[in-house]
Amino acid sequence: MQETALVKFLRYAKIDTQSKEDVNETPSTQKQFNLSRLLVDELKQFGITDAELDEHCYVTATIPKNTDKKVSIICFVAHVDTSPEVTDTDVKPQVIENYLGGDIVLPGDNSIIIKESENRNLRKCIGGTIVTTDGTTLLGADNKAGVAAIMTAAERLMNDSSIIHGDVKICFTPDEEVGKGTEYFPFERINAEYAYTVDGDMPGELNKETFSANSATITIHGRDIHPGMAKDIMVNSVRAAADIIAMLPKHMSPETTDKYQPYIHPLGIEGGVMKTTIRFILRDFETSGLETQREILQNVIAVAQTLHPRAKFELVIKESYRNMREKLEEKPEVLEWLWEAAVRTGTDPYWEPIRGGTDGSKLSWKGLPTPNIYTGGQNFHSRNEWLSVDGMNKAVETIINLVQIIAEK
Repeated sequence: MQETALVKFLRYAKIDTQSKEDVNETPSTQKQFNLSRLLVDELKQFGITDAELDEHCYVTATIPKNTDKKVSIICFVAHVDTSPEVTDTDVKPQVIENYLGGDIVLPGDNSIIIKESENRNLRKCIGGTIVTTDGTTLLGADNKAGVAAIMTAAERLMNDSSIIHGDVKICFTPDEEVGKGTEYFPFERINAEYAYTVDGDMPGELNKETFSANSATITIHGRDIHPGMAKDIMVNSVRAAADIIAMLPKHMSPETTDKYQPYIHPLGIEGGVMKTTIRFILRDFETSGLETQREILQNVIAVAQTLHPRAKFELVIKESYRNMREKLEEKPEVLEWLWEAAVRTGTDPYWEPIRGGTDGSKLSWKGLPTPNIYTGGQNFHSRNEWLSVDGMNKAVETIINLVQIIAEK
């Protein structure tokens, strides 16, 4: 009997795959291989003979076609790593069957509460099954729910010849959470015309747009001396950094924006009197808006320079990714197929912009059009993370419907 997606997810969630920022190697952590090796073994158990794992922790596999028709090759993509922001060590999933509604107090830390008032989608899950953490770690539904959905669909496709499909490729990637999920993407082994990441939220929500994104760093150089002898000599870079943060436009912070509104987010600061560094992420759905954000930072620095004339300020901006909408609109069929698959699944689909990024952004810009499918997960990158099992199962059904639609078309 085929395993359910839930059984698979619970097994994968317990494997620590946390990635790490500011590491030059791919993968950024060797422990990501632990899950990837397991996935290769399971794919081979399904009867997929070409499943393999490369030196950069990319898993690839092919579900062979069962039709003589010429059918476009597609690929389903999910990432094995979890966010470096919250620990992934010793995850203890809590399965809540027949959820009755209301707040959920997590047993490992009673101060962590999944509040119904902050989670409108909880009401949609009454009577269903939910998975949470115990409150001491994240859950890893981002993106192990996607991994489990793809694996469940793969096993079903290998076992049920009545589901007509062309060649279906699978790729599990490392390091998506640190922005390197496509760095060594095996395009030649995949050789697909279209792809779909399975890395979204609740059933029905489909994604064809992401932010365009840059990273920015402001480095402030000061001068240190004993504070007892500091008058007219010390240049305190920490104070200059504080002024920069204070001058950022309040209406352009993540806390005050939603939908298509852009933001400038200072996500890290470190240093001392001599030198302080502020790290930012810049986000706008219109790529041209990133130039406006550069000008805002430059203007803030100019004012800070007048307040701290002896300090030295450096601004470095780097490209992160670009809105995938521009590339997906060049291949509208990839969106039409996904929409129809979601309709057949009964999810009442709608397009929702991603206030973030996915591997699909970079894949689309590298020539592989890749919109995003829901997984049923919520509150990613936090100890409040939870998963709708019904949502994950609908992701499985959407994958099955999608491969059939493409074979039909």
